[in-house]
Amino acid sequence: MNDKQRMLAGKLYNPYHIQDHAWENCREALEKFHALPYDHQEESMRILKGIFGHLEEDANIIPPFFCDKGAQIYIGKQFFANTGLLILDEAEVRIGDHVFLGPRVSIYTAAHPIDAMVRNMGLECGKGVTIGHDVWIGGNVVINPGVTIGNNVVIGSGSVVTNDICDGVIAAGNPCRIIRKITEEDKAYWQKEMKEYLEDEDTKL
Repeated sequence: MNDKQRMLAGKLYNPYHIQDHAWENCREALEKFHALPYDHQEESMRILKGIFGHLEEDANIIPPFFCDKGAQIYIGKQFFANTGLLILDEAEVRIGDHVFLGPRVSIYTAAHPIDAMVRNMGLECGKGVTIGHDVWIGGNVVINPGVTIGNNVVIGSGSVVTNDICDGVIAAGNPCRIIRKITEEDKAYWQKEMKEYLEDEDTKL
């Protein structure tokens, strides 16, 4: 296997042996993305769509945004990322539908050997990250390599996610731990609040 194949397979590889220009192409696209006026959302998403593995038309990513290659990022419907999103996509990053990210969220897939001798040779490996559907991740959250976050999850701001998070929970902390399940009482409360909002005549455009 060559180094790119090893990278895609999650094995040790040397990033300096991969000469596919993905890094340079990504930098050029991000320069164009950041040069656009704030209100040119369609055009800015078109630029990112050109480098991502998949990006739905209704995505909204607020600059600044940074990624390594783009091609290994797959994002579902109605995605919103507040300012400062960072994705290091040495391995696949898969994000489901209806995912909201707060400001300065970081998603890492690049991992380095614990053994210093191996690490100092410049070898590294990638471990993919998966985020399910209907997830809200608060500001300044760090998601580490190899993590899977399930469906219908809330991650509190400032959390450092080092292990998988199951479906239907609120989790927070460093390291991030499950605080409690999302309950029927939670749903009833917020649906009651939504009903009151929808019935408020002053909110109608």
